Amino acid sequence: MKLPGHDAIARQADEHLVPHRVKLPRKVVERPIRQVVKRLVMALAVLVATALIVYADREGYHDNADGSVDLLDAFYYATVTLSTTGYGDITPVSDGARLANIFVITPLRVLFLIILVGTTLEVLTERTREEWRLNRWRSVLRDHTVVVGFGTKGRSAIQTVCATGLKKEQVVVVDPSSKAIDAATAEGYAGVVGDATRSEVLKRAEVHKARQIIIAPQRDDTAVLVTLTARQLNRGAKIVAAVREEENAPLLRQSGADAVITSSGAAGRLLGLSVLSPAAGMVMEDLIQQGSGLDLVERPVVRGEAGKTPRETDDLVVSVVRGHRVLGYDDPSVGTLQLTDRLITIVRATPGNQVTPDTRPLPHG
Repeated sequence: MKLPGHDAIARQADEHLVPHRVKLPRKVVERPIRQVVKRLVMALAVLVATALIVYADREGYHDNADGSVDLLDAFYYATVTLSTTGYGDITPVSDGARLANIFVITPLRVLFLIILVGTTLEVLTERTREEWRLNRWRSVLRDHTVVVGFGTKGRSAIQTVCATGLKKEQVVVVDPSSKAIDAATAEGYAGVVGDATRSEVLKRAEVHKARQIIIAPQRDDTAVLVTLTARQLNRGAKIVAAVREEENAPLLRQSGADAVITSSGAAGRLLGLSVLSPAAGMVMEDLIQQGSGLDLVERPVVRGEAGKTPRETDDLVVSVVRGHRVLGYDDPSVGTLQLTDRLITIVRATPGNQVTPDTRPLPHG
């Protein structure tokens, strides 16, 4: 077992310790700073336009200080007028200037206030809307899939699960990297930024209400800690974890994982198979890639198949799942199929063949 000591684990947790927060998918909009800058430019343009209007009709204005209005006075008057300060030291005295104030400068004042005050109101409204979305999301989220780690393994796992018919709204990604969560939300998944070894982070992902949990971090020790925490929060969920080293797989199962995939070992076996038979390697890669070519599908036995042997079904049966046992198609103990059995078959990938995977937990090894 190649796991670092407690000190190393603590250091890793400190390195990834970031304020955990939930991010929901949203439409692509401009960045807030860009929106604020754009509105400030618009407000400045209104201010300049007002000052130029006043300066063009400067003969119709009176300055209590020296009696005349220059360009600086025009900008001063525009500023105190649009901000509704109105010191009264510069006033329109001619009919033309007063008409311009009524029909031009007053609408510009309203527009100026809308631009500046509207920005503040929009920020407050956006926060309220975001809180409402989060509360509604938490209230309706049930039987979802939590994916810990949005690296190559986690991303591929999500794509495979979604290829079987799972909706993106039913996937929550947990990752300590803000960039990874931004990438997840951009693809339509909800995300939680934070260290998944901490229970409060998994609680924000509503892991206690999840149906299945996929654990695919970068480190094996992290996978062990996340598995322990997730199993403590949710006793009934199906937990599938990935590890790099084969010798760490038993510890993952002891920690509560229903299935453990050794990424390095699986890749090595596929490489060896491809050396012996490149065609066989291509077929195996096709089988584990859902939605194209041939697919491995687990489905229940239909009434028309009950009482038949696996060879007598229309599909190519690979294994029979009976209770907590996975039996080969040629296992003598299979006998004939029962309605409570489930079949693992190889089928041609079509939209009609998409079957939601079995949600029952696998037996612990």
